[in-house]
Amino acid sequence: MSAHAQGFSVDPAEVERFSRIAAEWWDPRGKFAPLHRFNPVRLGFIRDQVLGHFGGDGRARAPFAGLRLLDIGCGGGLLCEPMRRLGFDVTGVDASERNIGTASTHAAEQGLDIRYLCSTAETLLAEGEGPFDVVLNMEVIEHVADPGEYLRTTARLLKPGGLMIVATLNRTLKALALAKIGAEYVLRWVPAGTHDWNKFLRPEELRAFLAGEPVTVEGPFGVAYDPLTGKWSQSGDSDVNYMMTVARPAA
Repeated sequence: MSAHAQGFSVDPAEVERFSRIAAEWWDPRGKFAPLHRFNPVRLGFIRDQVLGHFGGDGRARAPFAGLRLLDIGCGGGLLCEPMRRLGFDVTGVDASERNIGTASTHAAEQGLDIRYLCSTAETLLAEGEGPFDVVLNMEVIEHVADPGEYLRTTARLLKPGGLMIVATLNRTLKALALAKIGAEYVLRWVPAGTHDWNKFLRPEELRAFLAGEPVTVEGPFGVAYDPLTGKWSQSGDSDVNYMMTVARPAA
C-alpha cells in the first residue's frame, strides 16, 4: 500500500485481506459472489434515495447526469460502474492499490470513464477533493480502524444539500449467527475471517458518531436474505444488514 493511502481510517490487515483476492472482484461465482447477489438491492436503494433527494426523471437513460458521486472503499468497482451508467460523474477510492488496479482495468474494458484513486477519506478531505453530491459508504465502516472519525470525515466530503448512503452490519446475536458464523463457516459465502463481529455497528452508534455534525440521519433501512429465492430485498428487519442516509442541509 502506498504511503499516501495510510491514515486513521486504514486497517492494514483489512487492506491486505482484500488485496489478496482483488482479481476476483468481477467473478460472479468467486469469493465476491455474495456481493454480486447483494448488488441489485443496493443499487435499487441508492437509485430510489437519490431520486427522492434530488428529484429527476427516473425513466431517463442517465437520470443523475451532472451529479458528482464518490464511492469510498470502492473495491473492484461493482457499484462505480452502474453509477456511471446512470449518469453520475464517478470517483472511486480504495486504500488497496490492487483493488484500484482491478477496478481501473475493468472500467476501461467496459469503455467507462471512471476516476479511480488509491487513497483514503482523510486524504481526500485534506487535499480538497470534492465536495460531492453523493457519497456511497457501503460495507466499509466495519473494516476501518476508527469508525467514528472515518464516518465524520466522509460526511464532511458532502456538498451542502448532498446525500451519503451508509451500509453496514448490525452488532446483534442474529448477525453473529448469520453474517459471521453462517456466512463464513457454514455456507462458506465469504472467506473465514472476512468479518470481525466486534466491529459491527449498531444504528444508534452511527447516529452518535455524527451527533456533532450538521447532518440529518435517517434509518435504519433493513436488508434481508431469502434462502428460498436466493435473493436480497429491502426489509423491516435491520438486525443483520442495514443502510442509513446522511443528508447535509443546503446552505
